[in-house]
Amino acid sequence: MSDTPIRESELTSPAIRLVRTALSLVLAVAVLANAADIYRMFGYVFVTEQFLAATLAVGLALIFINYPFRRGSERTSVPWYDWLASAAGFTAGVYISWNATDLAENLFDPPLVALVAAWVMFVLCIEGLRRTVGWSLVWVVIFFMVYALVGHKLWGMFQTKQVYLNSFVYYLIIDQSGLLGIVMNVAITIVIPFILFGALLSVSGGAAFFNDIAIALMGRYRGGAAKMSVMASGLFGSISGVVVSNIMATGVVTIPLMKRAGFTPAQAGAIEATASNGGQLMPPVMGAVAFLMADFLQVPYAKVALAALVPGILYYTALFIQADLVAARDGIARVPDDEIPQAWAVFRKGWHFILPFVVLIYGLFALNQEPEVAALWGSLTILLLGLLFGYNGKRMNLRDLWDSVVGTGLGALDIFMVAAGAGFIMGMLQVTGLGFALTLLLVSVGEGSVLLLLFFAAILCIILGMGMPTLGVYVLLAVLIAPSLEKVGIPQISAHFFILYMGLMSMVTPPVAVAAFFAATIAGAEPMRTGFEAVRFSWAAYIIPFLFVFSPTLLLQGTSVFASFVAIITAVIGVWIVSAAVVGYMFGRIGAVERILLGLSGIALLIPHEIGQWALWTDLGGAIASCVLVARRYMARPIKPLDSVAGNP
Repeated sequence: MSDTPIRESELTSPAIRLVRTALSLVLAVAVLANAADIYRMFGYVFVTEQFLAATLAVGLALIFINYPFRRGSERTSVPWYDWLASAAGFTAGVYISWNATDLAENLFDPPLVALVAAWVMFVLCIEGLRRTVGWSLVWVVIFFMVYALVGHKLWGMFQTKQVYLNSFVYYLIIDQSGLLGIVMNVAITIVIPFILFGALLSVSGGAAFFNDIAIALMGRYRGGAAKMSVMASGLFGSISGVVVSNIMATGVVTIPLMKRAGFTPAQAGAIEATASNGGQLMPPVMGAVAFLMADFLQVPYAKVALAALVPGILYYTALFIQADLVAARDGIARVPDDEIPQAWAVFRKGWHFILPFVVLIYGLFALNQEPEVAALWGSLTILLLGLLFGYNGKRMNLRDLWDSVVGTGLGALDIFMVAAGAGFIMGMLQVTGLGFALTLLLVSVGEGSVLLLLFFAAILCIILGMGMPTLGVYVLLAVLIAPSLEKVGIPQISAHFFILYMGLMSMVTPPVAVAAFFAATIAGAEPMRTGFEAVRFSWAAYIIPFLFVFSPTLLLQGTSVFASFVAIITAVIGVWIVSAAVVGYMFGRIGAVERILLGLSGIALLIPHEIGQWALWTDLGGAIASCVLVARRYMARPIKPLDSVAGNP
């Protein structure tokens, strides 16, 4: 799940490969056995912190064998200091696991050995975080660490009580508010089974099937390459939940196709980046945030996944419409016939790969299973289908299964380290009370105007999220920003979805638009221009969070089916109208004045009627204005010969 691919040289020694494979296998199997409740079957019962520390011990040992000191470089050998770090991390983790209960009872008077183990774990987790995901989250951890140590010298609401370094580090490692808390628990017990689900889907042919069906369904229409990108990235991203991995999996195919069809390199990169970013907002996995959010909110996972559905659909609807309108405006044709497979042939060869999702969804929603259990059943379904049927004449074999399990252990390492960094941040905020202080500040700034508070919160979310991985973004914003939104009466689930959407928009918002910049390298486009194109294609994601704060119906919360249906339909129509204004095309090119009028009428349609009685009038006015403008555009459309529009519905 790492955003930075690991480069392995052919010169890597067999000993390193063997140790890495063994540790990866132990890591994955241990977690999967826990999800299947196998330990309890054999009479082994342990507290959660023991299991987390033991798993993290294996993870740290693997990180320093697998990741070199210089990120992105080839790992041909393991220097002595990495062997030492690997052994130290494993030893410290096992010690903490074995003595977890006793250590938690001595938070204020730890024995020397425990203090040394805590320091080893802290330092190695920080270095592991740097090696796996870079400096961005490390600097955030360092900032909060410094603040905790010097905060007692500040004044006003930002002053903290004095803490001492040794006891502070010990607290971060041992207490449930720190390293071995909720974030690490979700990362280890829930995310790994879903990583296996995605890995098996890939090697079994399922990922190829969904990619091919996207080409078959969308390739025959104008701008088909872009529509294919939107569909394929949405399908794959909803499972992978990692932006750069999504771009790597689908963008290497879709970006060249878009460029050949006529999209500019910047447009091709932006569409792929925007579509891949949306994968973190679509159920079931949502970059593992859905499971963490469920724990934060103390609600069933199914409720979070259901709430995410409509905003995610609106996000992709806006992107799909814009791709179509840009293709129409610029005369971009369909994908060449020789690159489009027959839809029925593709479906006939791979329809069975829909079954794992049926099993997953049935387990989560109908049987109310824990997410990790449902993921295991889904993975077992994929395994059987891959072994028995496969796809396009190729079936899975036992080596594919082996590689998937080993790859699951390796793919979880960056998630472990992000969870460690997020756990440190939560522990530091618990000690300093900074989250509470920032909540008071935001509430005072937005006092009397919820809209003003949301505006400032959105800016903070985008700034704080820049360059950070999904889990880190959510945890940071959930403890810093969400409480201020809840304080002014915004429903808890709306507040958490608001900060998630705004935080993830940092992935495509310059100056640190990670997803856009990565897609730009594949497209051969100028990174900053691609970033600004991605902002334009993502416009709906900046607006949708404001909508569901004022209209919980869009999150399917506490309203009738009819009310939800009406809210969704008006939102979709508003998205279409505004998208036409943004692109400058509706049944033909649109002038500047008409674009402004269309944009205003679409925004009026998007305003939730729950915001106030006056909103009913804006909805009505927006509907009338939109009908008039659309009818005018339709009547004024250029009439083309039938042969010029063939194949371009």
